[in-house]
Amino acid sequence: MTKIFVFEYLTGGGIDPALAGAGSLADLSALIVEGRVMRDALVADLRELDGVQVSFASSRFETVDPALAHCMAAPGESMTAFVARVAREHDYACIIAPECDGLLLHLYDAVGAARWLGCAKEAIRVASSKSATAACLAAHGIATTPAIEPGQAVTHTGNKWVVKPDDGAGGLDTFLFDDFAQACAEFDARAAQGRNPVLQEWVDGEPLSLSLICDGERVELVSINRQQIGLSEGKAHGQHARIVEFDGVAVNQIDTAGEQGEALRELAKRVATAMPGLRGFAGIDVVWHPSRGPVVIEVNPRLTVAYAGLSAALGGNLAAALLAAHGVRVQPGKTDETDETGETGETRETGQAGESRGPGESATGDRPTAAAARAHDTRPLCGVRP
Repeated sequence: MTKIFVFEYLTGGGIDPALAGAGSLADLSALIVEGRVMRDALVADLRELDGVQVSFASSRFETVDPALAHCMAAPGESMTAFVARVAREHDYACIIAPECDGLLLHLYDAVGAARWLGCAKEAIRVASSKSATAACLAAHGIATTPAIEPGQAVTHTGNKWVVKPDDGAGGLDTFLFDDFAQACAEFDARAAQGRNPVLQEWVDGEPLSLSLICDGERVELVSINRQQIGLSEGKAHGQHARIVEFDGVAVNQIDTAGEQGEALRELAKRVATAMPGLRGFAGIDVVWHPSRGPVVIEVNPRLTVAYAGLSAALGGNLAAALLAAHGVRVQPGKTDETDETGETGETRETGQAGESRGPGESATGDRPTAAAARAHDTRPLCGVRP
């Protein structure tokens, strides 16, 4: 029996005010729904596999079906210490967390390479920085959006410009400017506050995301998804700007065997070659420009919210492919409703009396629907203490 621990940062305790600063709690009402959708989808897939015993992390903010194996951090225990402790009780660990503030890297170190089901540390390090990702891909001749320094001469006049966290993601703290000088002023203001911004040219076109399964040698383009991006009016340090908002993702929207699909498949292979260490599930955010074709915006070295709808959309169990990419061979489809809780006495904790169910919570082993999936992959919780 293969024991697997699933830890999603938001539902696993990262939203606790004792562990996160007040400024990082602003979007929790939406973010926890997205985190739970990913966690529950992965847990549901894993529970359907023969020979797999799965448990997952929860917190005092939700009530979990006591029939499901789950665990919580001890009072005062940091997230990294909690993950390290529970990972040691399992054969493998699947970690879902934002890259910001080095969080995903810290959790990689907590789990250790031997138990880690995910991308290699170097791939996470590069993908955690928008500027480093752009530089890496550009060095391999891949169309991307290079980071621009405010004093740098700009040859593409008349375009739009975006300022966002270098280690964040598109839907959080991302502003669009029509005027380059105003974008530079926003960049300088953030840099002066130590917020590590990046300034890039905005790419017009159709926003897409690619869902991949990588095994170190091969790259499978599982799905091409359409991202729903909106713009709203706002201000940034007194400058007129538009706020970039990620409103969700529709999975499996473009035929991977068609002409556009073939072009994106080749792009995915080139990205994986440029960034060795992409392993298991990974995502690539792309804008299909009308004349330039696909332009890579960022690489997500982890599970993204698109995963939640893919097993149903593709008619198979994606978790089996994810495990196989790491050399873990299991059989899809349990035939009997036997005890799947995987109770060990070490990680099992039932919900405590008086706990309330959070918005959108399932925590029952039910498979989330694709319609419930929003954009945690592009709206991470930054400013947290690991």
